[in-house]
Amino acid sequence: MPAKRIIPCLDVKNGRTVKGINFEGLADVGDPVELGARYAEEGADELVYLDISASKEDRNTFTELVARIADRINIPFTVGGGISSIDDASRLLDAGADKITINSAAVANPALITEIATRYGRQFVVVAIDAKFVEGVWRVTTHGGSRLTDKELFSWAKEVEERGAGEIMFTSMDHDGTRNGYPCDTFAKLCEEVSIPVIASGGAGSVEDIAKVLTSGKADAALAASIFHYGETTVNKLKKDLTGKGIEVRL
Repeated sequence: MPAKRIIPCLDVKNGRTVKGINFEGLADVGDPVELGARYAEEGADELVYLDISASKEDRNTFTELVARIADRINIPFTVGGGISSIDDASRLLDAGADKITINSAAVANPALITEIATRYGRQFVVVAIDAKFVEGVWRVTTHGGSRLTDKELFSWAKEVEERGAGEIMFTSMDHDGTRNGYPCDTFAKLCEEVSIPVIASGGAGSVEDIAKVLTSGKADAALAASIFHYGETTVNKLKKDLTGKGIEVRL
């Protein structure tokens, strides 16, 4: 079994790293390049940068910032936000991104997943799924969680795998930023439904939360933001704590 990955996530708005609760009430927590460099030095396996207002504001992803990140850090990083075409993906790859993540555009045009995967390989394509639990159903949302769709989490996840996604990054909108833990039963079911890696996002508040989603939740990787941004732990310390719980990570 591959080692579990720890992936700090940096939500970016107007060139700054921000963090909120349920995607609202955003606070500035630092420079995205400097924070990314620090997390890389601490032992992060990968980084994810999300331009969280790009789709909502109909802007292209922050290509210039991506180039600065690529110049500074030496670990793989994924970027997302406002990617709606092959040209967007090409620009980010040329700027130095290792992977791109698409969400709103994939829901609007599922063929885009196949188009990017066919040209660059499925390892380049991460499909992000943001979902809310509404009347007993995990409903997929778009545009930073602001729009409910008629898609259901598990069927959509299977479709994106079939269309060529290399990974799925699932965020529970109900748990995001609350630091109350992940919906592990949902993650476990999702990981059983698909054969590609699943990155758990939304709700990390402690080592125990992350350990649980990587074990009972069966996730391949854990994404976290607040616990790193606010200095409650470091990537290196988190990995040592997980090792102490019998979870294999790269130290």
